[in-house]
Amino acid sequence: MGDMSNSGFYAKNQRNEDNHAAGFGCSVMELRSLMELRGTEAVVKLQEDYTGVEGLCKRLKTSPTEGLAGAQIDLDKRREIYGKNLIPPKTPKTFLQLVWEALQDVTLIILEIAALISLGLSFYHPPGESGGESCATGAGGVEDEGEADAGWIEGAAILLSVVCVVLVTAFNDWSKEKQFRGLQSRIEQEQKFQVVRGSQVIQLPVSDIVVGDIAQIKYGDLLPADGVLIQGNDLKIDESSLTGESDHVKKCADMDPMLLSGTHVMEGSGRMVVTAVGVNSQTGIIFTLLGAGTEEEEKKEKKGGAVEDGHQNTVKKQDGAAAMEMQPLKSAEGGESDEKEKKKRVHGSKKEKSVLQGKLTKLAVQIGKAGLLMSAITVIILVLYFAIDNFVLQKQPWLPECTPIYVQYFVKFFIIGVTVLVVAVPEGLPLAVTISLAYSVKKMMKDNNLVRHLDACETMGNATAICSDKTGTLTTNRMTAVQCYMGDVHYREIPDPGALSPKLLDLLVNSISLNSAYTTKILPPDKEGGLPKQVGNKTECGLLGLVLDLKRDYQPIRNQIPEEKLYKVYTFNSSRKSMSTVIKLSDGNFRMYSKGASEIVLKKCNHILNEVGEARVFRPRDKDEMVKKVIEPMACEGLRTICVAYRDFSGDPEPNWDDETNILNNLTAICVVGIEDPVRPEVPDAILKCQRAGITVRMVTGDNINTARAIAIKCGIIHPGEDFLCIDGKEFNRRIRNEKGEVEQERMDKVWPKLRVLARSSPTDKHTLVKGIIDSTIADQRQVVAVTGDGTNDGPALKKADVGFAMGIAGTDVAKEASDIILTDDNFSSIVKAVMWGRNVYDSISKFLQFQLTVNVVAVIVAFTGACITQDSPLKAVQMLWVNLIMDTFASLALATEPPTESLLMRKPYGRNKPLISSTMTKNILGHGVFQLIIIFTLLFVGEKIFDIDSGRNAPLNSPPSEHYTIIFNTFVMMQLFNEINARKIHGERNVFDGIFRNPIFCSIVFGTFAMQIVIVQFGGKPFSCQPLNLEKWMWCVFLGLGELVWGQVISTIPNSRLRFLRRAGQLTRKDELPEEDANEDNEEIDHAERELRRGQILWFRGLNRIQTQIRVVNAFRSSLYEGLEKPDPRSSIHNFMTHPEFRIEDSTPNIPLIDDTDDDSARRRKYSSQPSSPNKNNNAIDSGINLTIDTSKSAASSSPASPLHSLETSL
Repeated sequence: MGDMSNSGFYAKNQRNEDNHAAGFGCSVMELRSLMELRGTEAVVKLQEDYTGVEGLCKRLKTSPTEGLAGAQIDLDKRREIYGKNLIPPKTPKTFLQLVWEALQDVTLIILEIAALISLGLSFYHPPGESGGESCATGAGGVEDEGEADAGWIEGAAILLSVVCVVLVTAFNDWSKEKQFRGLQSRIEQEQKFQVVRGSQVIQLPVSDIVVGDIAQIKYGDLLPADGVLIQGNDLKIDESSLTGESDHVKKCADMDPMLLSGTHVMEGSGRMVVTAVGVNSQTGIIFTLLGAGTEEEEKKEKKGGAVEDGHQNTVKKQDGAAAMEMQPLKSAEGGESDEKEKKKRVHGSKKEKSVLQGKLTKLAVQIGKAGLLMSAITVIILVLYFAIDNFVLQKQPWLPECTPIYVQYFVKFFIIGVTVLVVAVPEGLPLAVTISLAYSVKKMMKDNNLVRHLDACETMGNATAICSDKTGTLTTNRMTAVQCYMGDVHYREIPDPGALSPKLLDLLVNSISLNSAYTTKILPPDKEGGLPKQVGNKTECGLLGLVLDLKRDYQPIRNQIPEEKLYKVYTFNSSRKSMSTVIKLSDGNFRMYSKGASEIVLKKCNHILNEVGEARVFRPRDKDEMVKKVIEPMACEGLRTICVAYRDFSGDPEPNWDDETNILNNLTAICVVGIEDPVRPEVPDAILKCQRAGITVRMVTGDNINTARAIAIKCGIIHPGEDFLCIDGKEFNRRIRNEKGEVEQERMDKVWPKLRVLARSSPTDKHTLVKGIIDSTIADQRQVVAVTGDGTNDGPALKKADVGFAMGIAGTDVAKEASDIILTDDNFSSIVKAVMWGRNVYDSISKFLQFQLTVNVVAVIVAFTGACITQDSPLKAVQMLWVNLIMDTFASLALATEPPTESLLMRKPYGRNKPLISSTMTKNILGHGVFQLIIIFTLLFVGEKIFDIDSGRNAPLNSPPSEHYTIIFNTFVMMQLFNEINARKIHGERNVFDGIFRNPIFCSIVFGTFAMQIVIVQFGGKPFSCQPLNLEKWMWCVFLGLGELVWGQVISTIPNSRLRFLRRAGQLTRKDELPEEDANEDNEEIDHAERELRRGQILWFRGLNRIQTQIRVVNAFRSSLYEGLEKPDPRSSIHNFMTHPEFRIEDSTPNIPLIDDTDDDSARRRKYSSQPSSPNKNNNAIDSGINLTIDTSKSAASSSPASPLHSLETSL
């Protein structure tokens, strides 16, 4: 123990306590200090203190080959001493906090104040009773004594209804947060890692990993804990999430064995011993630094965003990568939900908004403005009318003792005004989106879609293109070798082993067994008579299957040469497209086995084995013949062709293994195998549905072009005789790049519309294609692109796409991290379900909008005209609040939970800039509005004659409720109820009852509202200003309400073409497209400024922007390479390493690739000149730390004078 004295005093003290308690040879602090070292320092320290990795394993009581025994007591003890592999999530908001947040709503605050004033005044009785008589006769008579006592009821009722609204809102928020956390924990459980325990390789949930575990790491993993490498093959790690260095770091046991949590394995494989988990790992330490001051942070947040920015910057200075740091671990362990919560708090809840939510917020704000205007005019008219009537026409003096009574009148007018405002502001809109999205996400889980970002669900409904992988998505990913060419013979099925020469067979079996990941195995089937289970890389499984078909076994060969004895491994990566393994033979020479894509490996072969297993010369013309006679026929049957080869080296002198070009050359081909991966049976049908729904499916694959074409025809992506393109990566790049090798959008626009299959494509090609389609302006609608991917290299494309789908089974952690939706069954037909749900969300919102706007228009006009003509709103404040509650909250629940139907897939996508309110919807809104207004005004002005009752108009202050006004209120609610049924259809369908019983929520809400209405009218009394009605009057109310359904049929017979004038109103939200999430932030605040932006200012912004761009470039260089790391967007995590040449600032002369993936400056300029700029996920024009940019890009983002709701305001 003495030899560790140099690990410092602190650790020593710690150690004495820990060791006695634990019986392990090293304490948490020692391991922590060990993990802070890098490179050779770490190797030296390991040697000095622990006598190498084996010594460390001994101290941690684990075996480098067999792992932990896995006894529960031992595991619990390790968790107790070294901690669990979890980062405790931030506590969720309590219900009371949510209530408090709901109370912050401005309209509610105004109402509360008005209600309190009204309450206060109703208890105040002026001293001179006699004076009261002469006051305020203008408003129709004097109140009775009895009623004066009841004056408090209205104020109290308003307060009560405010409480209801607040509780409902808070409950909705609470359930949303709960669902979100459920979703997060589901994502965490999905993440598993391979660990060796009791010499068995098992898959463990990441949170179960303990210190001392031996973890197997491979290409595409996101490391779940810190560890020390025991043995590795060609291991390269992307540590940019920790260090900000984008170069991949080579790791090997004798040079740099330190592996850190949250980093990504980009190449190779290996085994590590876990040394730190959870809060003690490097990521955890930084995370605790960030999360340490939760309380302080909350205080800071209250002070506002500016402080928050400062706070993040200080953190950043302490630790270059701190902000970025948090990401990977988060998703690996438990924290992502609170990550998002934190983001939500920091950037206000506006961060989570999707495009649709942006459109709706905008709409709500502008309707609210119109409402504010109306309510202000209402109050002014009422006050003026009262003043003129009393003090001018009747020449009454203002008596001091009358003041309270006058004030009471004014408060009453004010309350009427506020009520108009409350009804006008559609709070239900954002709520409807949330409910609809949350509901869809929950249901999509059943359809094998695990949604990671809420807005992806709705974006999917607008998708116009899907770029899909072939392997595993369109095919079953069960590879079987069905043909082979060996010993100069092309076998149509796997030959009998007796027909092959023993020498050839041995070489083949050894080559396949050793030159494949040892984690790849074929296990006996789970069920009797089932297919054998394939574990690991599926192509390798197909080859191992070939070995088994040739009646040989690969396991004894692997046992003979275990993984540690492999001399050198060149792992598969997308540039090599092959994998090679070198072993040392008993005579001191070396042999290298190679396998890979046939046309690539054959190019490097200059010998081939003949039928007796002897090498013969393999000339270029033999290669061409081979390609024509063997490879192409195999590929045309949809087989993937793999070539297996080998090469011998002399051991003296030892070859330079790093000189890859010379090593991977002069090979001798052993055989070419044709591997079949059958198309999933349900795929052709799913693709047909997509094509019917107006979605183009493109296949992007790494396979040979003939294989790809054959599979594409089987899937129905291409039909013979159509005009389409099937090209490979080389040809694709030749067509889209200019002489300088830069991608040109015009060239791209010539290629992508006809492109259906892109074969032999690299990850960069996939990214370029997606970017090219998204940025294209040739179609009138911007394309919305979904991409599927499973490999680490698909990350950039998944991130760039509007919706990224990662494979739940075959996908690497990196791909899942970059995606928006995870397909838990890896099946293409689940994507079609996602499209259906996405469209359904959009339709649900439209249904709700149609209903909501009808209510608003009618209620506002009734309250306004009523107030102006009869000095009193026919609908009282409390009634309005009840209408608002049922119409906003309940209707959003009822209409937002309609289940999707297949018919949704029969129409084309709406597209990005389609207005929210179609002409059919405008027709319905105006049509129903007119009907309701006619009925209500008829009842208001001649209702007393029709029903032969006392008129309720011009009633004195605090007079008892009249039957007349109760009938108006009741009829109004009945009409809304039946109109809610009309609103179920928005495309002009006739049968509004179609499938109504498939939605129990809808039925229960309609009946529930009806029952509540009966209670309110019959027993509501004074607080609701209702007088009980008899059966006959009730029947009339219901009858008038039913008129809505009949009228709905009348409206749907009017053809839209007749209503040319509606076209304008329907153009409502031709949104200046938001750069997706950024512009919606603080949407409300901009609106006032938007229209004032004159041309001069735009130029000024442009100049300012150019200066900022230059500042950003300077800053970017100054603060290491990665400035854009703390992105405001929870998605950004790893793939900043793809800093593509396309991301350039075109304007400032030096051509410096921008650090964050901001699209080029011209795009940013376009945004200022009020054209719709493309809502790119990566268009984070605000990423860099300069706050100036934020303001300009935000206020300028929508500087168009034809602001979305311009037309609505005028029409209102």
